[in-house]
Formats: sequence, structure tokens, C-alpha cells
Amino acid sequence: MGLEGKVALVTGAGRGLGRAYALRLARAGADVVINDIRLDSAKEWNEELTAPTVMDEIRNLGRRSLGITADASKKSQVEAMVEQIVAEMGRLDILVNNAGGALTGTADSTPSVMSEENLRFILDINLMSTILCCQAAVRPMKEQGYGKIVNVSSQAGVKAGGNGTLAHYSVAKAGIAHFTRVLAAEVGPWGITVNCIAPGLILTSRAIGQLNRNNPVTRAAAEKNIPLRRMGLPEDVAKVVEFFASDLSDYVTGQVLPVCGGIVLSPS
Repeated sequence: MGLEGKVALVTGAGRGLGRAYALRLARAGADVVINDIRLDSAKEWNEELTAPTVMDEIRNLGRRSLGITADASKKSQVEAMVEQIVAEMGRLDILVNNAGGALTGTADSTPSVMSEENLRFILDINLMSTILCCQAAVRPMKEQGYGKIVNVSSQAGVKAGGNGTLAHYSVAKAGIAHFTRVLAAEVGPWGITVNCIAPGLILTSRAIGQLNRNNPVTRAAAEKNIPLRRMGLPEDVAKVVEFFASDLSDYVTGQVLPVCGGIVLSPS
């Protein structure tokens, strides 16, 4: 219960990795605010909850929870969300910037042909949402003299893919990694740490349902390139989020940590 008395905000937490982060922080003692553009987004990929909503799952763990529907890429909605959290929950100690994804697919996504529309959309939901949420959260954290920010990059932001697909997503996630470093340098004097995770191939409900990641043939082919010889589970990543959100990482800031089973070591 190392996060007892702390209040966390997890964006994009209606399902998948965001939900796993939120539940992990709640089990560690934090009260957790769930943000999503659709709080019932788990239904989209048939992700089974243990209660009617993610907020109810957290309350069943004995923690307070608040659900806020907001578009994390819109400045006015983000600022209103943080104001509501401080007003209703009393403080904001932890921010996990999970909202985003490669939601336009791989078609026409190479650097030389990707459309302006898709580029701006992917930059907005990944990079801009991270920046806007950090800016809003830093204000109450500075007043407290304490804060833990965990940004979410990707292996796509660490190394380029072999054929250049998902260029817009790769650039957005690389931007998140570097924004983490420059923000950490600025806000360190206020007792705020800023770190970043870069997940690899994780078996989320969307990855299974949309990307067919759990197919035995494609899964076996992918796992040959992972030194630990398995794809990750959401809980594998959530454990690292807990580390960055807890006092175990009090002297760690500005870091980007791959959570990928070692796939970052692969040359391909």
C-alpha cells in the first residue's frame, strides 16, 4: 500500500493497458481517476471487467474513483478535468499519460506518403495529449512540491521499423520520449519526477481483437525475436508504472524504460 493517500489520473483507462495501470495503482493504495473519451470503451473489444465499470472495479478494491469523459487532446477539456480532480479529490499526485495509439492503421503510413490528416490526428492523440495533460497537472503538483508523471512511448518511438510504416505514430512516440526528458529537467526543482515507458508487443484486448496478435502462427513468429520468448501482458507493464509512481523511483527522472521482453535488442 505504498501509494496510500495519493491521487492518480490515468488517461485512456477505459480498457487495455490504461485499465491495467489504474487497477495496479489502486491495489498499491492510490485513489484513481479514470479518463477516457468513452468510459465504456472495454465493450468495443469485449474486454471483460470484474464490475460494471473500471471505476467500480477500483471502488471494489477499497479506493475512491472518479470517471471523467474528456478528449485528452483538447486543452480546454484537459484543464477542466484537472480542475475537477483537484476540487473533488483534493489533490493530484500521479499522472499516467496513456491515451493514444496507432489508430489509423498501417495503410499509407510511410514517411513519404502519409496524409496530413492522419499525421495531425496521430500527433494530437499521442504527443499533444501528453503535453497538454502534463502542463495541466504540473500546476497543482508544483503547489504541492510533489508529483509523479509517467508518459507512455512505444518501441515504435525507440527504433524505426524495417519498412517505415506507422511513421506518424513512431514520430509521435519519439516526441513523447524527448518531451519527458525536457520536462523532467524543468520541474525537478519542485520535487516532480517525469519518466517514460516504451512497451513492446503486449497482449491487450485491442491487439488481440484488431491486430490478431494472439494468433498462434503470428505470435510464434513474433516471439522468436523477443529474448524472453513471450509477448507481454498488461500487468507486465503495469508493474513498471507502479515503480515510476512510487517512492522506489524517487531519485529517477528523465528516463525512458523499454518494457518489451528485450525486443529492443533485436536488429530487425
